[in-house]
Amino acid sequence: MKPLKLVYIALGSNRGNKLHYIQSAVDAIFDSIGSVKKLSRVFKTPALGFVSDDFYNACITVETQLSPKKLLKILQQIEKSIGRSKKTSNGYESREIDLDIIFYESDIIQNKNLIIPHPEIQNRKFVLQPLLDILKDFEHPVSKKSIETLFEECKDDSVIEPISLRLKNPRKSYTFNDYNYIAIEGNIGAGKTSLANKIAYDFNAKLILERFADNAFLPKFYKEPERYAFTLEMSFLADRYQQISDDLSQLDLFRDFMVSDYDVNKSLIFSKVTLPEDEFRLYRKLFYQVYRDIAKPDLYVYLYQNTERLKANIKKRGRKYESDIKDEYLEQLNSGYLEFLKSQTELNVKIIDISDRDFIKNRKDYLWILDQINDEVQIS
Repeated sequence: MKPLKLVYIALGSNRGNKLHYIQSAVDAIFDSIGSVKKLSRVFKTPALGFVSDDFYNACITVETQLSPKKLLKILQQIEKSIGRSKKTSNGYESREIDLDIIFYESDIIQNKNLIIPHPEIQNRKFVLQPLLDILKDFEHPVSKKSIETLFEECKDDSVIEPISLRLKNPRKSYTFNDYNYIAIEGNIGAGKTSLANKIAYDFNAKLILERFADNAFLPKFYKEPERYAFTLEMSFLADRYQQISDDLSQLDLFRDFMVSDYDVNKSLIFSKVTLPEDEFRLYRKLFYQVYRDIAKPDLYVYLYQNTERLKANIKKRGRKYESDIKDEYLEQLNSGYLEFLKSQTELNVKIIDISDRDFIKNRKDYLWILDQINDEVQIS
């Protein structure tokens, strides 16, 4: 997964329903570019360099995986989709929406189509004033001056006034307020850890990740499954109990809820596939004894992917001990999960088929999954 970058974008409009155009741009940026982390107030500012209606201006902080070149391209597409008219002269003109990249982290970029930082920041109070709301102490990578200092030194004497209405952060349309604990489950390579990480980061959740990589029996099991199946399942039984007991009992006052990349019931699902019938009966008795008092998730999300996609994902992440996993084993696990989930009466279950989606590379697929989670919980 590409590293996330913080970018700072200026938005302006002085034609038509100005606030609507700016909010539409914020929504489109959230959908296509990345999570909106901060929004400034909206300021009314006079037109600079030409006679026209007053502008509404704002700045936002966005977290994205896009390169500067790709970011610029998508911002231009957003301007066009909102209705920005083509310029009719070489000078300043009124526009429905204007989107400018002000900073891309602290990078300095100078080419034919893109200059970052924006070369006119220090001369434009209508940019500096909203920037003060979101990154007051940020150091300009060229001048080495803070935004506050640039504002104080700016010779633009325009009168900048905040309006009473505020922009809305699209992220707040996704709510997890009804849940204290969400478990993300799925087959090997389904993407449960990646999704749990993204949700925890975007929505201020305590993250609980399974410590499977520390299990010394896992590589041995993939080489000799019949020999090591019972030992492996017993070791997971103990490890998962210890981890989930500790994590669920430790409250984090600075997090809004908990999200994990596994549910303890996976022990039953895997053991039913890997163990002979007599050993599975014994294992099941031990399981219910161990886990009888463990808290259940308020929401259980199962990410379904077909075997072809699972194999591709497993190959892509390159864990040597997973290289010999058979299609039959993955299909048995998928069947085991679905059989288990459809028999549950005490779990709120959401089954989401993501076989044709890539929520790591495609933000729209990630937001689609969030929409599915936010829908009414049901078994599909």
